[in-house]
Amino acid sequence: MERGGVARVDGERRGWLRGAPPPRWVRALPIALIAGVCVATLVSPDPLDIGFLLGAIPPLAVLSYGPVATGVLGAVVVVMLNVPAFRLDDPGQTDLLTICFVALLSVFVAFVRSRRDVQLDVERTIAEAAQQAVVPPVPERVGGVSCAGLYRAAERGTLVGGDFFDVRDSAHGVRAVLGDVQGHGLAAIATVASLMGAFREAVLDQPSLEAVAARLDRRLAVDSARVPHAELFATAVLLEFTPGADAVRVVVCGHPPPVLLRDGAATEVAVTPGAPLGLDLPDAPRPGGLLLPLCAGDRIFLASDGVWEARDTADVFYPLTERLPALTAGADPATTAVRVWADVVRHSPEVRDDVTMLVLAPWRPDR
Repeated sequence: MERGGVARVDGERRGWLRGAPPPRWVRALPIALIAGVCVATLVSPDPLDIGFLLGAIPPLAVLSYGPVATGVLGAVVVVMLNVPAFRLDDPGQTDLLTICFVALLSVFVAFVRSRRDVQLDVERTIAEAAQQAVVPPVPERVGGVSCAGLYRAAERGTLVGGDFFDVRDSAHGVRAVLGDVQGHGLAAIATVASLMGAFREAVLDQPSLEAVAARLDRRLAVDSARVPHAELFATAVLLEFTPGADAVRVVVCGHPPPVLLRDGAATEVAVTPGAPLGLDLPDAPRPGGLLLPLCAGDRIFLASDGVWEARDTADVFYPLTERLPALTAGADPATTAVRVWADVVRHSPEVRDDVTMLVLAPWRPDR
């Protein structure tokens, strides 16, 4: 985890078959097979009709090597079949022409694969840059607030899903948001991008945190009106730290409330929640802002539904507020997020929702 940044933990699930480089044992397979055949034929007193095994070496090389290395390994196979000392073609049942054809075909496949790998790397780099622009890393410190975040996208191969958060400085103090849009994965990224753009403008222009929430609500309402039969909505919690970071204002829109970590205890902030953003519910209460005084050593913990609603094999929800005191003892914001994520995975190994955490604390120069 990067201190004060966003830990993208999706990458740790990207295996060899999903674009990661092949493991060392796969790269070693062709060499190991060549060595094994050589040793077996040299130590055996009688000829071994195992030359056909060499036909597997060029296709195995395609998995890890480019066309040049695949061609070299194919040439080694052909030479071995013609070296009398190995007696690999005795009594002559190995089809040399077939192995030559397989080797040439493997070189062609390796060439095509290498070209496609280059193109995929370029596209992946562009996609990662675009996704990081939507939810950029959180700085270690914004104004008078220490920050740390963790982001885990539910959909494989993506860095951003349906969750979002950001921390920005403004003339009114440091403002932060964490939320969860309807759905997750690629379909939700456009909504996340729209909300992030609206938030970054609103924190500079709007004089109150409630006005910032109203701007996000209007953004979703406008976007939803453009798409027939669409009903875009999002839950969110917004924070505004006073210029001295000695208090924080909290506004909740259909999202689980933030948790105050103080003196070894974890307490949900008792704030009146409003309706989710983008939903026009006449009977729903308007979000009520709460000003929470902060003491030295206090931390504010925010999490998405992926944490609150993580379930174990017995369908029991993750007990976040019960676990937080032990997990956060003596931990800075960055370590807190990492510990909680590890504990969530132990509780619910198959986390299927986007997971987002944001830990904020008043920054003290003497800390």
